[in-house]
Amino acid sequence: MEQQFREGDFIETKHGLIFDVKGLVHPPNRVIAFIRYYPSKNGERKGKKQSYKKIYSLSKRYEWLKKNFPEYLVYDQVFNEVLCEVPITDIKKHYTPVEELKRIRNKENPDSLESMIMEMASLLKSSARISWNSIGASGSVMVGLHTLNSDIDLVVYGSENCRRVYSAIETLFKDPCCQLKPYSLDELKRLYDFRSKDTLVGFEDFFKTESRKVLQGKFMGRDYFIRFVKDFGEINERYGDVHYKNCGYGKVEAVVVDDSEAIFTPCTYKVEDVKVVEGPKLQPIREIASFRGRFCEQARSGETVLAQGKIEKVMDRRNGNEYFRLLIGNKPSDYMILKS
Repeated sequence: MEQQFREGDFIETKHGLIFDVKGLVHPPNRVIAFIRYYPSKNGERKGKKQSYKKIYSLSKRYEWLKKNFPEYLVYDQVFNEVLCEVPITDIKKHYTPVEELKRIRNKENPDSLESMIMEMASLLKSSARISWNSIGASGSVMVGLHTLNSDIDLVVYGSENCRRVYSAIETLFKDPCCQLKPYSLDELKRLYDFRSKDTLVGFEDFFKTESRKVLQGKFMGRDYFIRFVKDFGEINERYGDVHYKNCGYGKVEAVVVDDSEAIFTPCTYKVEDVKVVEGPKLQPIREIASFRGRFCEQARSGETVLAQGKIEKVMDRRNGNEYFRLLIGNKPSDYMILKS
């Protein structure tokens, strides 16, 4: 059976580089992924055999690859941009969140982070009544590079399972005795300080969207982030089915008419009444999309948003449909905020 890769997975190359897989659609024999950790004698992350350094921002990831492994940066004609694509022949190990959570559950002496991951996953599993095969643990713990302060990174698979977990968290948030809690104002300020290096919006706009999210918060006092990812059987797009063309940078005002895909990574918001405020005046712009988890839950149906990012022409070769979308999350200047 052909090996499949999706959002939340990590891959390790024969050079010891560790990448996080992005999205659900990948070219034949290659995986779209971003460098996350690289071996370094001065690295602050200690693995079993060597130390690693972590690269945080998207721009730094591209810079590092350009300098050290430029062969991984390739122009992708389907997505019409330079992406990091790792050849499958270079992959030494494929890490998956479901297998990682299984490992943690079977471990005799889990550390403090692993114990919290197990407790939170168990809480969500029982509250939402999903199977162990539908939930996993991602992030640094998956490759043994977590620290005492690492976040809890969980992934839930399958649309129905994701919606059940979402509903369960909303209920759990209302229970004052539950260890699962939304961010407080002070915690959101700290999150803003961390995020503002990579996404430049004011705190007031940041607070309006982030304060009502359930896919992030605290569990037993530790930061958590949950990704909702479609099951392989739900992914009806194959590489090359849809082509994208960069049409420039723009800012739009739009009304969200369908937020049903807003909880997933990648996320999509169907929009109408779109006004192009800045940039190429192209129509119809039918959606705002992002491959970044931080843009999930950003707006709800009926709300008017201001968003800035790359305007792309979407060409669906399966049915001949053509329209435009705004893709956000590639630059620090990209944003999506509620219009007050």
